[in-house]
Amino acid sequence: MLSFKVPDMHCDGCVTAVTKAVRTLDPQASIAVDLATRKVDINSAEPAQALVAAIEDAGFSVEAAG
Repeated sequence: MLSFKVPDMHCDGCVTAVTKAVRTLDPQASIAVDLATRKVDINSAEPAQALVAAIEDAGFSVEAAG
């Protein structure tokens, strides 16, 4: 399980965009989003860098979740 902070995520539309970006890369990915904390947990076979790039390509900044 990989965890990221997506500080630009502010609404359900953002959640949908982030989810779509990850699922485009890995349709089998398991994604859990906590909008209140702007945290995204992803269970995927794809490497972390590829997932970050997909989310960034959707227009969002990504930080490591501490």
